[in-house]
Amino acid sequence: MARGSTRPTSRDVAHAAGVSQAAVSLVLGDKWRGRVSEATAERVRRAAHDLGYRPNLAARNLRLGHTRTVLLVVPALTTEFFAGVYTGAARVAARHEFGVVLYPSPEGVGPARDPFHSARAAVDGVIASSMAADALTAIRGDQLPLVMLDSDPQGSHGATTVNLDIADGVRQVTDHLLALGHRHYLHLGADIPSWTFETRAHELATRLAQVPGTTLRTARAPISIDGARGAAETALAAPGPRPTALVCDDDKLAAGAYKAARRLGLRIPDDLSVTGIDDLALATALDPELTTVRLDAELFGERGMGALLTVLDGQDPHKDDIPVELVVRGSTAPPPPHP
Repeated sequence: MARGSTRPTSRDVAHAAGVSQAAVSLVLGDKWRGRVSEATAERVRRAAHDLGYRPNLAARNLRLGHTRTVLLVVPALTTEFFAGVYTGAARVAARHEFGVVLYPSPEGVGPARDPFHSARAAVDGVIASSMAADALTAIRGDQLPLVMLDSDPQGSHGATTVNLDIADGVRQVTDHLLALGHRHYLHLGADIPSWTFETRAHELATRLAQVPGTTLRTARAPISIDGARGAAETALAAPGPRPTALVCDDDKLAAGAYKAARRLGLRIPDDLSVTGIDDLALATALDPELTTVRLDAELFGERGMGALLTVLDGQDPHKDDIPVELVVRGSTAPPPPHP
């Protein structure tokens, strides 16, 4: 089949052969015996030949045998959350005699150098956070069996997705604050264009829109304590009714909000309730301790690795989101009578 100047991918081979990408990986990696039929293997080989498909370095190395190694692509390790994801993924991998190569995107998000060339390593598949999704093209991770974490199930280009139920977490936070009597809100959002943060903003706005008399402001900040402090201080000092509840996209942003409140002479939770998401160790180091949504990072990693192993076996993983839990601590209380 003529492809012009566009290099065919394993997805093209899978489409032409009428099989999954996992099956293509198994056949072209010579790992198909006992997993797919001889007829299917021959159909994949013929489709690859007709398309002129040439596997990348990782896929060529797979012909020599199963590497039993996967690549975990995450943002720069600035919080313990992704360390927990790695721990969970490595735990499941070890049970199946797989290794995990951790590859943080150097700039946190965006393109990254190709680890297959720099490390001269081949892997069987990739697990990637949506926050580091732009790195996938550069490292050709989208040409291998792929599981995306915290990603839009409708917009992941056919990749398997594993998600925390972050929308429910935001609903739990909002319902908690509404039950306390808060009506004026500030959303301190991460300034990263990512599905998970877009979901948080959408769910908060949708839930508050259902309650008459509520107001919502939004301020964006980098995921850093100083960046969050500056953004929160500016937003809280803006004209108009002062928010009595500050909903933060993660615990580090909440820590910055604490500093902003103190600079403005506001007491937490007497004058301002603050919530986070993650339940990092930081949440209980703050005073008062932070009300936040607990995300089980290790379970997240376990599910991601389990899904990839299922894909490598040529099967479809379960699609259920991972439940999350609101942990109520001292940073939330009813609003003051006259904010």
